Amino acid sequence: MRYELTDYEWTAIKPMLPNKPRGVPRVNDRRVLNGILWVLRSGAPWRDLPESYGPPTTCYNRFVRWRQAGVWDRLMNALASGHDAAVQMIDTSVVRVHRMSL
Repeated sequence: MRYELTDYEWTAIKPMLPNKPRGVPRVNDRRVLNGILWVLRSGAPWRDLPESYGPPTTCYNRFVRWRQAGVWDRLMNALASGHDAAVQMIDTSVVRVHRMSL
């Protein structure tokens, strides 16, 4: 699918994800991460997540837990550390719309 991780990308990211069991079997991390990326890349609300990624609440809750645990920061730092400093910028787009500027 359009927004899914390639095998190469998944191989790089998988070891950096937390894998502590919480009592119930974990939902597939790759499927959940692909769902999170689908929402972030498409700009759609969580409720519009395609069924193939599982329940939207699962993806959203994992996204929030990983944010609170600093997983996203560690992932970005680890992936960016392997690149030249000029490549570390992800996105700096800013759009401002004001009625007076029309």
